[in-house]
Amino acid sequence: MLLSREEMTFDFGGARLDPRKDKALLGWMMNQFLYGEVTGIQCGHWLYQAPDLEAARFFSRQAVEEFQHVDNFLRILELLNETPQKAHGMVRFLTSGMMPRTFEEHVCLEMAQGEGFVLAALYAVIDTIDRPAIRDILVRAVRQEERHVDFGERRTVAALASRPGLRRKLLGLSLVSNWGVRKLGAFMRTRLPSEHPVLKQLPAFLEFTVATGEKRLLRMGVLDRPFAQLSLSTRMSALGAAYLGTLAGPLRRLRRPKRLTETYLQDPQLQSRADAAEQERLRVVQ
Repeated sequence: MLLSREEMTFDFGGARLDPRKDKALLGWMMNQFLYGEVTGIQCGHWLYQAPDLEAARFFSRQAVEEFQHVDNFLRILELLNETPQKAHGMVRFLTSGMMPRTFEEHVCLEMAQGEGFVLAALYAVIDTIDRPAIRDILVRAVRQEERHVDFGERRTVAALASRPGLRRKLLGLSLVSNWGVRKLGAFMRTRLPSEHPVLKQLPAFLEFTVATGEKRLLRMGVLDRPFAQLSLSTRMSALGAAYLGTLAGPLRRLRRPKRLTETYLQDPQLQSRADAAEQERLRVVQ
């Protein structure tokens, strides 16, 4: 990934989450993760829209992993003796409500940024949870989440290299995503016990998480300067690029990207095999 585990690790100073005393709190947290994993299964939608064989293979593997993650969080809820519950509205907005329209938006917003935020939260739970059985489940899950973030980062960088004009639109969507994360953090500050040794550090953790997201956007090239240095006109222009396009929905459907079934013969993986076969044929002829 473009950010290391160390860069995404917040220091809670040894504070712990107790699975017995904090059972309800942990249940609420796991239900937010559970909803996110269920929406992750929607990567099947992107399998259908994959632009090349590499992406299609990745999404097919990711779909299996997302089902595994659903089972993981259901298992953790069982260990906590908690039941599946409805996720918070802002979590639903950040995942389902902001579902992207294009492959490039998906890899940037959902995979690199969105799963990057989830990964930071999972690291925090792993570092503070005082129950090895739960920690072990999460440690196995984050290895797969890291691969998802890495794929999103790489494909975002590649998309911007080939189409620099995408940057403004992706920046606008990222601004809304960051706003949503801050709103969720504000809700948690007002509703969760502020005297708790872990939760009282939530405001600092939230700022840290947003800062790591900003670093990721800078390293991917979506941002060319920190958020604080963006002018109001730059922000408004980016938001306009992100959302005014929704008015052209019918026209966009007429100009849909070609499916993989239409382009696979030109796919780099097939082309490399064809080139190698041709070179071997020429070698044999000579």
